[in-house]
Amino acid sequence: MPYQAPVDDFRFILEHVIGFSDVAATGRHAEMTPDVTDAILNEAGRMCDEILAPLNRAGDLEPARLENGVVRTSPGYAEGYRAIAEGGWVGMAAGEAYGGMGLPMALVTCVNEMMGGACLALQLNPLMTQAEIEALESHAGPDLQALYLPKLISGEWCGTMNLTEPQAGSDVGALRSKAEPNGDGTYRITGQKIYITWADNDFSDNIVHMVLARLPDAAEGTKGISLFLVPKFLPDADGRPGEANSLRVVSLEHKLGIHGSPTAVMEYDGATGWLVGEAHGGMAAMFTMMNTARLGVGSQAVGVAEAATQAALAYAQERRQGKVGGTGTIIEHADVRAMLARMRAETFAARAITLACAKAIDLGREGDAAAKARAALLTPIAKAFGTETGINVADLGIQVHGGMGFIEETGAAQFLRDARITAIYEGTNGIQAMDLVGRKMMDGGEAAFALIDEVQTGAEAARDTLPDLAEPVWQAAEAMREATERLVGRPPAERFAGAMPYLRGFARLLGAHYHLRAAQAGEGRRRRLASFYVERMLPEQAAHLAALRAGPDCVMALDAEDLVA
Repeated sequence: MPYQAPVDDFRFILEHVIGFSDVAATGRHAEMTPDVTDAILNEAGRMCDEILAPLNRAGDLEPARLENGVVRTSPGYAEGYRAIAEGGWVGMAAGEAYGGMGLPMALVTCVNEMMGGACLALQLNPLMTQAEIEALESHAGPDLQALYLPKLISGEWCGTMNLTEPQAGSDVGALRSKAEPNGDGTYRITGQKIYITWADNDFSDNIVHMVLARLPDAAEGTKGISLFLVPKFLPDADGRPGEANSLRVVSLEHKLGIHGSPTAVMEYDGATGWLVGEAHGGMAAMFTMMNTARLGVGSQAVGVAEAATQAALAYAQERRQGKVGGTGTIIEHADVRAMLARMRAETFAARAITLACAKAIDLGREGDAAAKARAALLTPIAKAFGTETGINVADLGIQVHGGMGFIEETGAAQFLRDARITAIYEGTNGIQAMDLVGRKMMDGGEAAFALIDEVQTGAEAARDTLPDLAEPVWQAAEAMREATERLVGRPPAERFAGAMPYLRGFARLLGAHYHLRAAQAGEGRRRRLASFYVERMLPEQAAHLAALRAGPDCVMALDAEDLVA
């Protein structure tokens, strides 16, 4: 069964679960009527179904390769990228001043998920460019904006993020790349970067690298980092790609998955670059890129979960094994049906969380301080839970296929191999959890308590019509409130050992909250799926919070020698 973009599910969640009408009520997005949003979702879905999805397997079987210094992309990727660019999907979130569509982040997240579900390896390309566009809109000067934004937004040029070095992964402050002033407003960039997603391709006119480096007078650590724009080809007087810059792709990584996405080691040897933002202010610009990418990564992993669920469901409806009633296929077996139900329920929950985060971003941009705080709170949850959902659902998809899932020809294993990286890049999930219990709790838990209040208010409103679902959700919210009170009462350093259990417990609660809303708005399968989640999956929150209550001692009491044997 080929991938089909879940347009109806997006429409339902936007309208009945997260309240997208609040975004449409703002002056910035007043044109986002139901007819307009439907047209956008339908057109993006058509492209994903007809053009991108057929490329997914080709990219896995015929990876991008480096030939004599030139990156050759997978068959059909050039045509797929052209469809993305010509449809305006690269610059869909960008401002209209330079040709962007100016779409709200909630709709952007829907489209990015669809593209990720259709062909994750290719979708990574526009995702990186989107992050670069936002960084330039927020931090670059008018000259850089005027030259680069139209090309990036149109998709004529592509963008990358160059953060990681061999000795500087999550510890970005340990980077050694340097930038020396040329005296004319440009800088000589020298250093090596690794794990650079879509560092090069053979279908765009130019590649615009965003590179973190250190100026000669910079302090050590993150406070001394600056951000530079370094193009593959230096624009000429007319803004067209001209002389080649002093940079090159050294090699492409041999990866577990996303084979169609060229991940490179990059070498900069006195390459010409331009400062973006303030000197020594690169971390602010970097986080602009990374926060956009973190939500995007969470949503793309949910897309993989959707694709894996569709594939597993199609197989389960065809495969005959054992003596069962009904259709005679394995979907009649209780174990298989339970796995499929978990895949579907988990995907819905993660999708709703990413879209709720996107909505909060939209309202935060309108000056709503509470929405801005909620977006900050939800971003690490959306990234970590979304990516864990992609991995876990893809793993279940293999199990539904049985032995055939372990055979590459079915394609079930590709979903797991592709999704696995999402929990690592743009800040590992452990870092997301530490951010949640650390920086995002610096308000004393105010944003978290506000969200918990909303969950409990929603559960109380559902008591009359759905008491069997409402009561467990209310109780889970109360447990989350107590856990948050306990958490914020600890010193930040003592929170980290329980950071992942706290994040997972919060995600379980939010999943139940959004399933309850779906059950209130829908009949039949919406209520049955919500019942499955609340009865079979929400109780897992108790285990997560028990691990949180255990504190750090049982973790930190173990020394290295305890683990070696």
